[in-house]
Amino acid sequence: MTATTADAPPPALRLPRRRGVELALLTVAVLISVLGYLQVGLAQHGAVPGGAARYGAGLGVLALLAHLAVRFRAPCADPLLLPIAVLLNGLGLVLIYRLDLETPDDRAAPTQLVWSAVGVGLFTWVVTLLRDHRVLQRYAYVCVAAALGLLVMPIFFPAINGAKVWILVAGLSFQPGEFAKILLAVFFAAYLAANRHALAYTGRRLWKLQFPTGRVLGPIAAIWLASLGVLVLERDLGTSLLFFGLFVILLYVATGRAGWLAVGLLLAAVGALVVGRLEPHVHERVETWLHPFAGIEAGQGPGQLAQSLFAFASGGMLGAGLGRGDSVLIGFAAKSDFILATAGEELGLCGLSAIVLLYALLVARGYRAGVTIRDDFGRLLAVGLASIVAMQVFVIAGGVTGLIPLTGMPMPFLAQGGSSVVTNWIIVALLIALSDSARRPPPAGGERP
Repeated sequence: MTATTADAPPPALRLPRRRGVELALLTVAVLISVLGYLQVGLAQHGAVPGGAARYGAGLGVLALLAHLAVRFRAPCADPLLLPIAVLLNGLGLVLIYRLDLETPDDRAAPTQLVWSAVGVGLFTWVVTLLRDHRVLQRYAYVCVAAALGLLVMPIFFPAINGAKVWILVAGLSFQPGEFAKILLAVFFAAYLAANRHALAYTGRRLWKLQFPTGRVLGPIAAIWLASLGVLVLERDLGTSLLFFGLFVILLYVATGRAGWLAVGLLLAAVGALVVGRLEPHVHERVETWLHPFAGIEAGQGPGQLAQSLFAFASGGMLGAGLGRGDSVLIGFAAKSDFILATAGEELGLCGLSAIVLLYALLVARGYRAGVTIRDDFGRLLAVGLASIVAMQVFVIAGGVTGLIPLTGMPMPFLAQGGSSVVTNWIIVALLIALSDSARRPPPAGGERP
């Protein structure tokens, strides 16, 4: 019998690559950032700032290089991830430049642009070389060893603003915990992917919860506790909360048991209560959160949190306009921890909501890649990386608006900080590689890579 047309296998579904859409969105992102830069100069000096052309050209070249890397090495990647990252990075440069005009002796925008270039360079390197994300699974224990080493290093350096999270070498500083979060995400994803069935279906049952055996859960719990212990010694509770949340979320995704979320919330509440009472630096932040206007009542003037709340209130619905706010009164952390207050005051609730929606869309596309990809390691890694961004945004936004105590973490892409912007570009690169694998059509006769 001869084969007929009906006997032939159906052609593989080919999703549109959307690289043209990505390029168009990148153009819009760069234009919005340049217009923001021009608006700041016009508001402050009534004239177009002299560096507008250099700023636009620099940001445009970085966006084009990143786009070319994606076009040729990850052609099936999600077309929204890169434009969102470029827009957030561009807006961050605009806000830092705007605050630089109020602090002429402390200009951070040029340095931030250099770090953004380094971040895009590493983004291009990751997208170009990482053809198969499953290669990272082989280096799980190398990643966790490197992560613990990075977390230990700041203990031997002096504290800055009450926390030991910085390493100072030859006048340069970087925050190793920013890089450690990516390495721990790789380790957690690899270990949980290899042991997900043992974690979900073995061990003892206590009430409605089934706990895995110590042999399976012990190693990952020990590494998690070690990393948290180091961070508590460094008095960096923001990163501690981030690692704890990452651990619980990935454990829930790997096992499918919602009880782990309840256990995680209970342990987080107990830990926050204990540390908040015993650690002076954290206790002070809790007191500031509970009584943000205590300094005013005592005649000492408003503190940083009070100034941040004033900035949000002053912004109203539409904002005072770029370059017309007073959030520089917040003090030394205006360009880092409290950069969101500048956005709230000068762009208003509408602009702030748009920024939060950009973060939400970035996280959602990361989760979408995790849902679509077929291998367990890729699924957990995508969810973990997207969750890192989501938790950072929640913790920072909640802190500067008075919803939760301040933690001192940098807002992804927006805030001043070289370590932060570089690691967030690496996170986006990994999400693009994962989304490319998820959207790529499977080879003939085989499964999706």
